[in-house]
Amino acid sequence: MIVGLVSIIGAMIFKHISFSVFLNPAALCVIFLGTVACVMNSFTGREMRKLGVLFKIIFSKDTDSNKVELVNRIVNIAETARREGLLALEGKAGEIEDSFFRKGLQLIVDGSDVEYVREVLYLEMEAMEERHNLNASMFTSAGTYAPTLGVMGAVFGLIAAMSYIDNTAYMANAIAAAFIATILGIFTGYVMWNPFATKLKVKTKHELVEKNMIVEGLVALQKGESPILIKEKLMSFLTTEERKQFERESTQL
Repeated sequence: MIVGLVSIIGAMIFKHISFSVFLNPAALCVIFLGTVACVMNSFTGREMRKLGVLFKIIFSKDTDSNKVELVNRIVNIAETARREGLLALEGKAGEIEDSFFRKGLQLIVDGSDVEYVREVLYLEMEAMEERHNLNASMFTSAGTYAPTLGVMGAVFGLIAAMSYIDNTAYMANAIAAAFIATILGIFTGYVMWNPFATKLKVKTKHELVEKNMIVEGLVALQKGESPILIKEKLMSFLTTEERKQFERESTQL
């Protein structure tokens, strides 16, 4: 956001444009209130109430995702299961904070078969992805409407400029002001709303990768695969840098 604002401010400085041109109530009304109206017409109140939480997610720092730690945890659980049996994992399940991980491990302890565990966890992942995509689509919609509303605002401004047709100086100022709505529409659509939607989708993809790791690890554990094989399978989810980190930590241990 800061870089985007700097780009606009820099362009205005280089072109010797006064910042007061943005103090245009008509343009602000058309773009911001118009975008809000379009989104409200597109989504139900249930979705709209989530906007505050979504803005918090967009602007808050990402929680440190440590896939290396996740691999170690799953391998440790597999080692416990190999030594003491699956029933010994009941205590481990209570120690896990991640509700998705805890649910999968509890299903295994309860004796569910492999396909049932996989199906339940994948259904939960699909439901989560669908909810997240719906949330992101609110910003995608705003990004679609805002530039078009900017064109409408420019038309309003040109209509107003026609009232000064006998005074070329006033008419020129009015025409310049008319395009402020277009600038605001393009800026909010392509620097704010569409990128916000993309950011939410990227966060969802990161979360799905971790959940896939959990599913594959738990299913392999339930099948009775050795901790070494489980570790090798989960290593495929790690980047080159993460694999080096895993090897360093393993060497230290």
